[in-house]
Amino acid sequence: MYWDGDCSFCRFWTSNWDKLLKAKVHFEPYQNGISQFQDLDPQIFKEASRLIEEDGHIYSGPDSAYRSLYLAGKYSWLHKSYQRNVLFRNFSDRLYQWIATNRGFCFRITKLLFGSDPMNLRPFWAIYLFVILFLILS
Repeated sequence: MYWDGDCSFCRFWTSNWDKLLKAKVHFEPYQNGISQFQDLDPQIFKEASRLIEEDGHIYSGPDSAYRSLYLAGKYSWLHKSYQRNVLFRNFSDRLYQWIATNRGFCFRITKLLFGSDPMNLRPFWAIYLFVILFLILS
């Protein structure tokens, strides 16, 4: 799986993803691996994450993430839903594009909700949710 090595948001989540998938998918910044693919336009690596399987099949954007989970035997319904359900595919594509356009903001939100260590996510979001619910219900 190739991702943008210059992006802090991408670096955070691919570190966590790599831990989650337990080496069933190899993660590498596209800046390091782009030379392996002379027949591909380098621009495609700048547009979205890419999962390139050994048979040469390429998955892009949200489906690269969903397919990597599928290959690791986790949450396989996401890849199947992306392939079969137009509404889910459109929602995933739009959300992915929004995140890609707002990576700095999304990284700040990620650290606020999960902490700064991708290898040890903290459920700060649950604390915030609990406080909000407590305030609303009191």
